Amino acid sequence: MDWGSPGFVIAIIAISTVGWIVNNWIRAKHGYELEDEWGGKSPKASPDEKRKIELLSNENSQLVGKIDRLQERLQVLERIATDPAKRTAEEIEALREKN
Repeated sequence: MDWGSPGFVIAIIAISTVGWIVNNWIRAKHGYELEDEWGGKSPKASPDEKRKIELLSNENSQLVGKIDRLQERLQVLERIATDPAKRTAEEIEALREKN
């Protein structure tokens, strides 16, 4: 193999790239900072950013809960609107009789 051939140069570049990807994968897997393409570290999230993420996550879960409840109510309203009036009246009367 000729050390100056294009194949050798491409092999060196490929090995370096694969090594960088594996290095960053191992770092990400174990929670370390990732390196950018120039060897610098990616910035860590500040405590304020972590707090914002936590607040947004909590708000997101609350909104998902509200959406679920609204979807259930909408299904009931759709059922009421599409059911025959006689059956709806019978269900209401059955509920009145229980109380």
